[in-house]
Amino acid sequence: MSPLLLHECLAPVEFRHPQANRELLLPGAVVAYVLVRARRRSMGFLVSADGLAVRAPWGATLASVEAALRLKADWIVRKLAQARVRQQRQAQARIDWRDGAVLPYLGAPLHMRLDARQPLTGTLQDADEGRGEPATLRIGLPAHASAAQLRDTVQAWLMRQAQAHFTARLNHFAPLLDVQWRSLRLSSAQTRWGSAKSDGSIRLNWRLLHYRPAIIDYVVAHELSHLREMNHSADFWRTVATVVPDHAMLRRSLRDEPAPCWDD
Repeated sequence: MSPLLLHECLAPVEFRHPQANRELLLPGAVVAYVLVRARRRSMGFLVSADGLAVRAPWGATLASVEAALRLKADWIVRKLAQARVRQQRQAQARIDWRDGAVLPYLGAPLHMRLDARQPLTGTLQDADEGRGEPATLRIGLPAHASAAQLRDTVQAWLMRQAQAHFTARLNHFAPLLDVQWRSLRLSSAQTRWGSAKSDGSIRLNWRLLHYRPAIIDYVVAHELSHLREMNHSADFWRTVATVVPDHAMLRRSLRDEPAPCWDD
């Protein structure tokens, strides 16, 4: 088959924002995007799970908007493809709330078992590799418990574990960074893993407990480093690197490995 015929056979990929009001053919992709006019001096591009949103100045012509999109075509299509893959991974990681369900805990599979003889708060049984037994959380709920009951009970257990684990890691890294943290609050944010205020208050997302300890340590060190540098300057990243030298790799892992969807 000639290169021309092969090109004709390959239909462009479609990326369609649910609120799209404009559409443009870019190299290899049809992008239906939402265009929003705003009081601003330059154009802004936001790629999310929904698709592409463009914020343009009131005076910008449609021709200038499309020209800007074509200039950033490679970046836009790449980011849209990455967002789609991430969304597909999240769908695949959706938790089936039933006896025997599995979710990641500190980077390893954790099996859930309903066992009315156990405390409602749950009992963790570590993995026994010699006997081929996985790590199991035995939950004091009857076999007929609803999916919502199981989900809420497991979330409460994870939040207690998160409070203890995060506190221990904050106490580990704070003296290494020569900072003092004052309080810890757990967050359920969908798009933010943590935050820090200059008064020493720290917020960390309890869903971090799905990830392996090294990734959690990166986020903890990241937020503590903000107590020295309340920005993302070169000095900030040098501070992070003093305690987590491979922070860039861990940051990519956190970005590329979506946490399970909890349907909340």
